[in-house]
Amino acid sequence: MKKLLEFKDVNFYYQTKKEEIHALSDLNFSVDELEFASIVGPSGCGKTTILSLIAGLLPVSSGSIILGGEKVGKENHQQIGYMFQRDHLFEWRTIWKNITLGIELKKQNNKEEKFELARELLKKYDLYGFQNRKPRELSGGMRQRVALIRTLVLNPMLLLLDEPFSALDFQTRISVCDDVFNIIKSEKKTAILVTHDISEAITMSDKLIILSSRPATVKHIEILNHNGETPLARREDQNFGALFDFVWKKLTNETEKT
Repeated sequence: MKKLLEFKDVNFYYQTKKEEIHALSDLNFSVDELEFASIVGPSGCGKTTILSLIAGLLPVSSGSIILGGEKVGKENHQQIGYMFQRDHLFEWRTIWKNITLGIELKKQNNKEEKFELARELLKKYDLYGFQNRKPRELSGGMRQRVALIRTLVLNPMLLLLDEPFSALDFQTRISVCDDVFNIIKSEKKTAILVTHDISEAITMSDKLIILSSRPATVKHIEILNHNGETPLARREDQNFGALFDFVWKKLTNETEKT
């Protein structure tokens, strides 16, 4: 499979009032096309910072990030789709108006094609009948589907998911994990998930990237071979418990050193 994203010896420093902080140290990993990768690590190690670097929101201090054969920068941020911890839907706009906001803002010649794609995605994922509703009329899971479709209509090369389920209750969270996973796989998108939830990371991913404490570097990369087509089914795999313990020990040992 062809590499879509590659980190090459990436370092990142930031300045506080008192000192310079070395957040990321010689970070090296890659994500292939159509791969779903998750990043886990001790709290505060810089997981969300990695997403900001990929999106071109922050510049690397040294090293390089390659996306689709080109160095990441402000000029290619439009190739990135970003899902945040909150869905950030505008309550005064309808579901249709929320989904098509990006199309309205971007100066493109193929807007009608994008609108048609938006209609197709709404139908495909059982939201077409809600297009004239307001976000407050939808469940948490439906809102997340809307947020994902809003990102997909712009046809990004790579999806970045920053704790997108953290605001949901446990039962809804498991269900929405399945929904989001199935949509991403169905639409043939490459995705990177940042999460504190080990179970979530294991069951959604093809590749698991485990970081050390700050300054974060790659401690271990696990390629996952699942039994089960969905995250929920994978939780029932007999190997799930052993894999969870393996990842937990990697993170716990790292935390104890800090």
